[in-house]
Amino acid sequence: MTVLKVESLSKSFGGLRVLSDVSFAVEPGEKLALIGPNGAGKTTLINVIGGQLSASSGNVFIGDTAVTNLASNKRLHLGLGRSFQVNNLFFELSLLENVLLALYGMEKSHLHMLGRLERRPGIMSEAERLLDLVGLWDRRLEPLHVLSYGEQRLVELLCAFTSKPKIVLLDEPSAGLPTAEAFAFADIIRKLCGDTTLLFCAHDMDLVFNLADRIMVLFFGEIIAQGLPREISANPRVQEIYLGSDDAC
Repeated sequence: MTVLKVESLSKSFGGLRVLSDVSFAVEPGEKLALIGPNGAGKTTLINVIGGQLSASSGNVFIGDTAVTNLASNKRLHLGLGRSFQVNNLFFELSLLENVLLALYGMEKSHLHMLGRLERRPGIMSEAERLLDLVGLWDRRLEPLHVLSYGEQRLVELLCAFTSKPKIVLLDEPSAGLPTAEAFAFADIIRKLCGDTTLLFCAHDMDLVFNLADRIMVLFFGEIIAQGLPREISANPRVQEIYLGSDDAC
């Protein structure tokens, strides 16, 4: 069974058509990269799948469940996690508090989230596991705003995985990172993902070719190529309109 299926998806803003008849599927455990030049429609596609934008036409399925008209929070509880280009965090709270809030939010009893922490030992142990996984447990009590931008991006990623999702959407996960940090991000994301299915859009070709099992190329709102990384890198049309173009950075 596919984890995510998109059928004939289109999105327009007024008279501007940003996505046109997009169809694809993502298989369990697959790491699918979405690439394309600026303005190709990558973030719009991620936002329509995530429920932040409504589709003009077409359908989105998580497993066998149609979610096209569902709010983003309902998609979350069906197994869809995501992060954003801009960090969506509480910068005055500690690193640990940010992760705990994300974990609390996934509990059925999350309306009582201000209860005593010792009554929820599972949440603390899961926060420790996640933070230790990326080497940040020792800094858990520091306010988020004192961490580097790269460390803040790690926390954003961690929060996307707190729901134990079936599939995670990542929008430019390495955006704004220095080259050295961005290069290591593929290993960190792979460590966090494990067997979790991943759909991510990125301009960072090192990240794309180090992480993706399959690559899909979007150009003016249409899929113009998809395949294995070696197939995409050898595709003449992709080389011409994206990989070899100066404005694709």
